[in-house]
Amino acid sequence: MFSKILIANRGEIAVRIIKTCRRMGIATVVVYSEADADSMAVEMADESVFIGPPPAAQSYLLADKIIEACKATKAEAIHPGFGFLSENAGFAKRCADEGIVFIGPNPHAIEAMGDKIESKKFAAKANVSVVPGHVGEIDDTAHAVKISEEIGYPVMIKASAGGGGKGIRVAWNRKDVEEGFPAVRAEAKASFGDDRIFIEKFIESPRHVEIQVLGDKYGHVVHLFERECSIQRRNQKVIEEAPSPLLDEKTRAAMGAQAVALAQAVGYDSAGTVEFVAGQDKSFFFLEMNTRLQVEHPVTELITGLDLVEQMIRSAYGEPLAFKQDDLKIKGWAIESRIYAEDPYRGFLPSIGRLVRYEPPAEGELATGAKVRNDAGVREGDEISMFYDPMISKLSTWAKTREGAIDAMGRALEDFHVEGLGQNIPFLAAVMDQDRFRSGKLSTNYIKDEFPDGFWGAAPTPFQRDLMAAVACAMHRTLTRRAAPELMRDDWVVIENGERRAVRVTNGEALSVEFVDEGRTLKLTDIDWRPGRPVFRGVLDGRAFTAQVEPAPEGFRIRHRAASAKVLVLTPRIAELHEKLPPKKAADTSKMVLSPMPGLVVTLDVAVGQQVRSGEAVAVIEAMKMQNIIRAERDGVVKAVNAKAGDSVAADEVLVEFA
Repeated sequence: MFSKILIANRGEIAVRIIKTCRRMGIATVVVYSEADADSMAVEMADESVFIGPPPAAQSYLLADKIIEACKATKAEAIHPGFGFLSENAGFAKRCADEGIVFIGPNPHAIEAMGDKIESKKFAAKANVSVVPGHVGEIDDTAHAVKISEEIGYPVMIKASAGGGGKGIRVAWNRKDVEEGFPAVRAEAKASFGDDRIFIEKFIESPRHVEIQVLGDKYGHVVHLFERECSIQRRNQKVIEEAPSPLLDEKTRAAMGAQAVALAQAVGYDSAGTVEFVAGQDKSFFFLEMNTRLQVEHPVTELITGLDLVEQMIRSAYGEPLAFKQDDLKIKGWAIESRIYAEDPYRGFLPSIGRLVRYEPPAEGELATGAKVRNDAGVREGDEISMFYDPMISKLSTWAKTREGAIDAMGRALEDFHVEGLGQNIPFLAAVMDQDRFRSGKLSTNYIKDEFPDGFWGAAPTPFQRDLMAAVACAMHRTLTRRAAPELMRDDWVVIENGERRAVRVTNGEALSVEFVDEGRTLKLTDIDWRPGRPVFRGVLDGRAFTAQVEPAPEGFRIRHRAASAKVLVLTPRIAELHEKLPPKKAADTSKMVLSPMPGLVVTLDVAVGQQVRSGEAVAVIEAMKMQNIIRAERDGVVKAVNAKAGDSVAADEVLVEFA
């Protein structure tokens, strides 16, 4: 077995590979950019090598520096993780030429399947059903428009070397192509060092189902069943699960056999994923093959008991697969939620910054028999920078049933606390609580269908209203006892988002919260909270919960899963007076164009005195390798332009003012 492996990646996947190498007794080397000098991966690895500035094109995408680092540290093999150079056939060939083992498929397989254009040509020759589209490179925007209109809208514009949701746009008309094609090409160049683009028909209301394959160097290939990745936003997977609630045994076998046949046809000898677009009727079409480890591989590991990183290492070393297809069985159900540094209340735009607090849920087996796993490459105090993917961690749960895995995920998300930047935990919790998700009726349009006006949280359920009231009373009682015990009393008025409820709070073996006008009394036990703590844990009438809490003017801001409320606990007299206060008016920003996120100004396309129409592009802001077009929300004449190309801007910074 290898004695030392270099990891040509960063963040969560670098940490993930280090953990497997440690278990196998293999020393590790990581390369790092300036932005990652103090990262968790650098701390955990046995050795580390600096390779350049933060932009990936000046560090992680430079094959020469990776090879140089490998030789300098005498590492025998390179694991590329995912993204960066993981699907670069030229890099795999370079490794072979230098006598370094590439832990991934052979260069021929990468060329045949890793390139999105070539893979479709190959699949067509192999009589694999593919999505209709233009199998070839696109010259320029005019060429893209011509092809799109020949295929028929809507179409999907995709980077040939793409992956991870980067370099993809759906175009519904000519204008979308004219704006989207150059943006996709720019993203592809920045993320993958390859700006080739192809276009295919966009199939509406599809499901995204993929088959994990694994091969060795002796012609043996098996599949490790499927994953469903239909919950996506901006073509970026958000929630994945294994197996898929769509497939039956017959469809699973057919899809798996097709994936294996395709892999065998190119002599595939590592872990890879054959992706399909599936209809609600269980029909499916080959979409592409990712010739690398997938971000969502933990759910496959949880239902099979296999370590895919270990299997990749063993295959690269030349070991044959230790099992056959008949030896593999699906055990239980697993779900993965991607915790992203993004603001779901702002259209999921990236939210860079420092993790002021980072408290993930405890990993391991729960009292219910379910399991929790959290794959992360960050710690409290680390920074999520604008240069890389905004992922904070991947939270996975396993249970014997899908319902059990969903319930475990809901509780794990409750227990996940992040401060310092926007994050999508409330949104993920909202999905877990939706009847449609729990029923398994998914599609890649799920987020668009269920949240057509964006995500604004969820209305509290009756249980959550009770929970927030009880938590506020418990916190208020603790603070009053410490600060002014002479003001302790039992009768209070709780105001939740403007709704008043009379309560009587008493202490005994548990905190008793009586809703006077409703004739109900709840017991709050096992309270775990102290002043200053942002998390409140307890058991309300036998149901364990975790709430996120923080002080707010006059009261508290409390969130449970996707529901939040400002909660005040007042004396009856003060509650009467409070009702007479006039509401606070929001600031008028209707004549301004604000940056919706922190990032870099790529272009600012208007000038003082220019007439601008609603919906017209005003600027392009780049963050996390994604280019975002900022549009005017009203007609107007430009009064002031407060930024220029190359400027770094903060969220809510005024870019343009209208007269």
